[in-house]
Amino acid sequence: MTTRVYGLNNCDTCRKARKWLAAQGLEADFIDYREHPVGADALRNWAGEVGGWEKLVNRASTTWRNLPEDRKQPAGEAQWLALVAEHPTLVKRPVLVTADGVASVGFSETSWARRLGVAS
Repeated sequence: MTTRVYGLNNCDTCRKARKWLAAQGLEADFIDYREHPVGADALRNWAGEVGGWEKLVNRASTTWRNLPEDRKQPAGEAQWLALVAEHPTLVKRPVLVTADGVASVGFSETSWARRLGVAS
């Protein structure tokens, strides 16, 4: 598996992350998860890798704030999956999945340099 970055083409943070990767001479496949929805298994794995659904979902986003209150309290994994399937922009971005299958969310040069073995 190659390194993959999941996000949205029009997201400034995703653009910044991709530009940083290019500046480091690193290649990664970019997948816009609005155009290519992420499957339930991958979402479950990501949630497990990052510490749960609460950490995978961006609860500071406009999308989250605009949800009805009853949707903001999913009762379990099935409801989290349904929510993210309906609103893919809820996933924090970008999601970095390294060749070993480990996922993380968000971008910082320091953390990505450490994860990708690049001198910062």
